[in-house]
Amino acid sequence: MTPPGIPASTRPQQPPTQEESYIENILRLNKGKVATLYLTFANNREWNAKVVTGVIEAAGRDHVIVSDPKTGKRYLLLMIYLDYVTFDEEILYF
Repeated sequence: MTPPGIPASTRPQQPPTQEESYIENILRLNKGKVATLYLTFANNREWNAKVVTGVIEAAGRDHVIVSDPKTGKRYLLLMIYLDYVTFDEEILYF
């Protein structure tokens, strides 16, 4: 038995939603900007914290790629180690 309701053809259309504000989406919006990423690595005797400054090249669900403009070195950093990110300019959010 079908419950009473509004036929599909007359239902109001929902506007497309904006991309959710996950970290990787915010990093993608700010691709090309210089950022400073702060990371911590638990149970690491050599170093348990690292700071990487560079240009955001790309970001995925579990990683971010940053390049150092001075050396050209590229870093593939895992999001699980990321504590926070700072920018010296305005952050694009949406």
